[in-house]
Amino acid sequence: MYRAGEGFILRSANIADAQLISDYFTENKAFLKPWEPEREAEFYTQEGWQRKLIKLQELHRLGLGFYLLIIDPETGAMMGTVSFSSVTRFPVHSCSVGYSLAEASVGRGIMTKALVLAVRYMFEAQNIHRISAAYMPHNQRSAAVLQRVGFIKEGFAPEYILIDGHWQDHILTAIVNPSWKKRD
Repeated sequence: MYRAGEGFILRSANIADAQLISDYFTENKAFLKPWEPEREAEFYTQEGWQRKLIKLQELHRLGLGFYLLIIDPETGAMMGTVSFSSVTRFPVHSCSVGYSLAEASVGRGIMTKALVLAVRYMFEAQNIHRISAAYMPHNQRSAAVLQRVGFIKEGFAPEYILIDGHWQDHILTAIVNPSWKKRD
């Protein structure tokens, strides 16, 4: 997958991106810490990402997961990620989305634009009917991004995800593909 957006490129990750991704997470470690699960040391290494990307590439090939990078077209720097997991085909045609953005890229509308492109890809190319997303109630930036993209609040899940070593409540949201059609 490769899509150009306004001020960024959204593309599938590949094994050659291991150093780029490990640098991104290392540089943004403190910034992302309150929003992510605790990470093992290997998560911040090139070798760890090479192993992870081999698995992610196989999931992509099977249509069961997609790990996308948001890249600055001028510098080649990684600005963020969008990932689709728990991809289920017949009969529900659904998945979950998660994302992260570099501290230096916050407040520029990049995540909203990238998520619009990524959702469109999942709806059109992958024929997904429903995409779910969850955010912590105090994460107003994430709430605003999801709302702008068209996600609708569906519920509240107490102690839903282990984030930064603590069980965190989450608001559950989803977006449904209005043009979904059964494909042969």
